[in-house]
Amino acid sequence: MRKLILSEEVAKTPLAARPYDLRHAAVSTQLAAGVDAATVAEWAGHSVSVLLEIYAAFLDGGQAANRARIEAILGHR
Repeated sequence: MRKLILSEEVAKTPLAARPYDLRHAAVSTQLAAGVDAATVAEWAGHSVSVLLEIYAAFLDGGQAANRARIEAILGHR
């Protein structure tokens, strides 16, 4: 199926090694962009609990960004 969708050049890259790798990259990118977990879970076909279980390691690195979001809502500079 990947041969039908991906160009020959892209199909040879490590990114296309497994379809899951592309899915993982997409979900990680959505979370990194700040899309809320409920929306990302819906797009990925997961429940929020499954999404957070699978991607918990990725989300653990976002403390500074999360604090900045909270401070922005509270009006802190």
